[in-house]
Amino acid sequence: MTQIAPVAHSLQPRASSSKESEKPDIQMPVAPSGSESIPVAFDSAYTWNYDVERADLRQLYEKSKELQWNSRTYLPWDTNVDPEAENTPDSFIPIFGTPLWDRLDKKRELPKLRQFATSYMLSNFLHGEQGALLATSQIVQAVPNIDAKLYAATQVMDEARHVEAYDRYLRDKVQATFPISPYLRTLLDQILQERRWDMKYLGMQILVEGLALAAFGFIAQTSQEPLLREIVKMIMQDEARHVAFGVLSLKGVYDDMTAGELRDREEFIVEASRLMYDRFLMQEVWEQMGMPTAECVEIARTSESMRLFRSLLFSKIVPNTKRLGLLTPAVRKGFEELGVLHYESWDASA
Repeated sequence: MTQIAPVAHSLQPRASSSKESEKPDIQMPVAPSGSESIPVAFDSAYTWNYDVERADLRQLYEKSKELQWNSRTYLPWDTNVDPEAENTPDSFIPIFGTPLWDRLDKKRELPKLRQFATSYMLSNFLHGEQGALLATSQIVQAVPNIDAKLYAATQVMDEARHVEAYDRYLRDKVQATFPISPYLRTLLDQILQERRWDMKYLGMQILVEGLALAAFGFIAQTSQEPLLREIVKMIMQDEARHVAFGVLSLKGVYDDMTAGELRDREEFIVEASRLMYDRFLMQEVWEQMGMPTAECVEIARTSESMRLFRSLLFSKIVPNTKRLGLLTPAVRKGFEELGVLHYESWDASA
């Protein structure tokens, strides 16, 4: 298996003045544009048996058809949103309560930091949804049975709707979009370039979608902005089906694998989990604000609130991994090092 390459982060902290009056204007992030191509290679599978083979997946397909919704007409886009307001409690910004926080200009810097923190998180949700759109379209091609192909096709529509909703919210309401985190980009590339269909499921449906479901739940519980709460609520309904699809589809797949085949999956789970754990350190936000990036990252890495938040993101991943029979000693050790192993007793999806 191709190992996930380490992320090389190129951002360097900008010099900042010790005098408040000499601080440079805060620049808006440059939104990503254009397109990129990456080489992919996997087997596309025809299936000539159109009978129901997996009743559970066919039922999930029927449910997905019934629960489709239109982002343009369903969501209350006329809601007024102040992107610089405390739409999510300030206490969830990693440097909250530190000397760096105390030194912020509360009229100029704090509102911009709120806007950037929201934009950074939602921008990576947006980019992750595009990754899911691409990966699920590959699953439609790669899986060998008709029930999975039919359901995966409905998920492609779901992901397109999620991209549309997050993009519109970022452009019209937050008015700022960040490029993709290098940690997330590394993981998405690995999933899209993977040849084996079960690894695409494992990477996207179990790991990425599982983390997204937990993160969206956190926003739904803490955000004070009604339009964002409604967007997240609707997307969570879709994401719950997506994770269930992965758990149901991979049921029994790993029971008879060789030790070498399982080792590939173990290494992938551990390495992907580390990437996802580090993707919320907000390096790009601190750089954009002109703040001491290394110091802010270290605070984000060690603060109790962020530790709990990053831990919570694995509340779906760990029990679902266990349900699939992949909570092996190697994976268990990796989760233990991240401080998330206690979720193994939580309920799995599906």
